Amino acid sequence: MAAIAALAPVIPVLTVESRETAVPLARALVKGGLSVLEVTLRTGAALECLRAIVEEVPEAVVGAGTVLNPDQLDRVQRAGARFAVSPGCTRELGLAARSSGLPFLPGVQTVSEAMTLAEQGFRFLKFFPADAAGGLTWLKAVSAPLADLRFCPTGGITPETAPAYLALPNVACVGGSWVAPRGAVATGDWQSVERLAATASTLKRR
Repeated sequence: MAAIAALAPVIPVLTVESRETAVPLARALVKGGLSVLEVTLRTGAALECLRAIVEEVPEAVVGAGTVLNPDQLDRVQRAGARFAVSPGCTRELGLAARSSGLPFLPGVQTVSEAMTLAEQGFRFLKFFPADAAGGLTWLKAVSAPLADLRFCPTGGITPETAPAYLALPNVACVGGSWVAPRGAVATGDWQSVERLAATASTLKRR
């Protein structure tokens, strides 16, 4: 998962309703410089949208977000997902992810959760919901005791706060939805999406 995260500083977190929207949205993001895309399983069309991006935007590295159980993990893998992301992680989901071989980004909110996942072999974790769970302060505090772990903070990240997160040594990338604003997606304003992606792609990591 770390190799995928290294492809761009920002992973767009996408909630899409239709294939007709998903494909041009993905193309705009990739053209802007963000090739790693997370399609969340928050709509009935999510799997269809994921498949469509895989088929029609081959330069994108498409993963599935909001994966909550082993059955969903299996379905997204069969749909062509290159990685999976969860907001948290149960023991069963962690075991299924390890067995699947699919790069997996499990979510944590506490030090104990991070330690538990580290024991299972996961060294790259999603910190969620980042802003509500302590944000920069939490990540700075755990950098010494959890020195061998790296994080992708997601939840409440904005273009204004993203640079501060990316400046932390234990942050590999951030997840965010600001690069695909609802208004721009609804109206098909792909040029605006491309511009936002281009700006996000230039953010520097430590």
